[in-house]
Amino acid sequence: MKVNKRFVLAGFSLASALLLTACGGGSSNQSTYSYIYSTDPNTLDYIASTRTTTSDITSNLVDGLLENDKYGNLIPSLAEDWTVSEDGLVYTYKLRKDAKWYTSEGEEYGAVTAQDFVTGIKHAVEAKSEGLFLIQNSIKGLDAFVKGETKDFNTVGVKALDDYTVQYTLERPESFWNSKTTSGVLFPVNKAFLESQGKDFGSLKPSSILYNGPYYLKNLTSKSQIELVKNKEYYDEKNVHIDHVKLTYNDGSDPESVIKKFENGQYSFATVMPNSSTYKSVKKKFGDNIVYGVQYGTSYYLGFNIDRQKYNHTAKTTDAQKSSTKQAILNKDFRQAVNFAFDREAYAAQTSGADAATKILRNTLVPPTFVQVNGEEFGKVVEKQLVTYGDEWKDVNLDDAQTTLYNQEKAKTEFAKAKEQLQKEGVEFPIHLDYVVSQTDNSQVQQASSFKQSVEAVLGADNVVVDIQKLSDDDFNNITYFTDTAAEKDYDLAGGGWVPDYQDPSTYLESLSPVNGSVFYYLGVDAGSNSPAIPAVDFGKYAELLKDANAEVNDQAVRYEKYAAAQAWLTDSSLILPTVSNGGTPMLQRTVPYSRAASWVGTKGTGTNYKYLELSEEVIKTKDYDASKEKWLKEKTESNKKAQEELKNHIESK
Repeated sequence: MKVNKRFVLAGFSLASALLLTACGGGSSNQSTYSYIYSTDPNTLDYIASTRTTTSDITSNLVDGLLENDKYGNLIPSLAEDWTVSEDGLVYTYKLRKDAKWYTSEGEEYGAVTAQDFVTGIKHAVEAKSEGLFLIQNSIKGLDAFVKGETKDFNTVGVKALDDYTVQYTLERPESFWNSKTTSGVLFPVNKAFLESQGKDFGSLKPSSILYNGPYYLKNLTSKSQIELVKNKEYYDEKNVHIDHVKLTYNDGSDPESVIKKFENGQYSFATVMPNSSTYKSVKKKFGDNIVYGVQYGTSYYLGFNIDRQKYNHTAKTTDAQKSSTKQAILNKDFRQAVNFAFDREAYAAQTSGADAATKILRNTLVPPTFVQVNGEEFGKVVEKQLVTYGDEWKDVNLDDAQTTLYNQEKAKTEFAKAKEQLQKEGVEFPIHLDYVVSQTDNSQVQQASSFKQSVEAVLGADNVVVDIQKLSDDDFNNITYFTDTAAEKDYDLAGGGWVPDYQDPSTYLESLSPVNGSVFYYLGVDAGSNSPAIPAVDFGKYAELLKDANAEVNDQAVRYEKYAAAQAWLTDSSLILPTVSNGGTPMLQRTVPYSRAASWVGTKGTGTNYKYLELSEEVIKTKDYDASKEKWLKEKTESNKKAQEELKNHIESK
């Protein structure tokens, strides 16, 4: 993946935050869900692209083998049932026989068959899918085929055993394999239709793909509107409660417009903006309706460019300033100083307000509760390993919603060490950091301003200056989200984020692998390159930790402990500065709370899936939402436990 579906745009900006956390509902028309979107897709090829801008749409149009229920459990979708060989290497899925392909006009095209899943894998290779990283080293023989070492696709471990049985053979056991099946790269493609479309398959028009999911795409107008309509012939039509989805483009330049349109019934959902001029009136009218969701799996962060090549957007005026910034960024003490000087609570308050700011804070790339290690949360295992790197990590709590990373004394101590070393290297001060943002996204600009204020206040503007580069929306996207190589990353610091693909810590940590990390180039270096910046920041050590963890396939607890060691290295390196999660924001909604599919991984359980979502005639009251949340959390614990026990029923005996 050049940029994974799970790599999300620009940090916790208004529009992206809203889109990812939406639990919206109906407007005055109770069969319609109306809301906003922030970035146009660049393709509808759900196999080739893994960007959220594509999958947020196509995950409603095309189904895969499995999907998620409202508790995050994997349940049948196109696969009615499945079995796993005793050695964990062979997964066999029995397909339902009532699933059909339809054209954008609703005409039946043919049955969904096992061969469609084989075609999907082959298309992923031919299209050089951004999602290949997810399966290339998992499916037997696929890596060799991708590299051209074998020419016969029949050597790849995906087979149509008959019309309705598809089988995958893995290189090694993956206890989390099923969770990958909710990602687009493993979705089916009809071979005849693919060949008829040629290069136009997945182009930005509804007729460029076939549909087997709950919705059709009826309209896609750039920077204007996206419309979905219910597929009334869908095999699981009874669980699709919304007839029409209408998304309106919003670039974030007028955040208050969302709440206004919610008030008058134009939108089904709204994030409350406590810092807005209209907050008092909103609170007066909806004081009994403001709710806070749980934190979810998306981890946003700021990342340093460790080998910047382009300077089209910079405040630097001399080559000395450019080289000084490069040298500073390569210095771990400098990065740690910035990390400790960063007031994340103030940063988060720019979107959530002071009262709710801590509710969205995240301090690690892998959420601390993502997995358990022998009954202990992953984050607590990381903390134990982190303190071995130095006293600066004592008393740091990596839990969500904690503020202990912000420590002015530690920041000044680390900066003093950095400055002493950097001055010996001839570095000029102050260090100028170009922090790029979209000028149309007010929330993003405010967050950057908050970062600038806290870092300069703690470290001193005579030492570090944060130069906020306000770019047009297109220019911003073209040097961040839509770039194809590290050389195009024109910044010193930029926001990004990651949504997990599957239920294993590697889904987060491998994304930044210097060997083959799918968004490693976000840090200014292409994965696998020989850039001197890689050894300069000791990224080889991180690669070794990842390799060691990934090699453990038999003992899950040991595997997780080793990935905790990798997370500890990443935290200590301060190459990325985690900021916030999705979820946890104050919001208003007109839906039945927790009625939609829910999962931290894949594309079938995010806040932009509309299957299962139920509408409410009234704005949900806070007390009712809170009661629903407590009930849901309790039921989720029991449901997840039961689902884990039932997995044993799918294992074949010899």
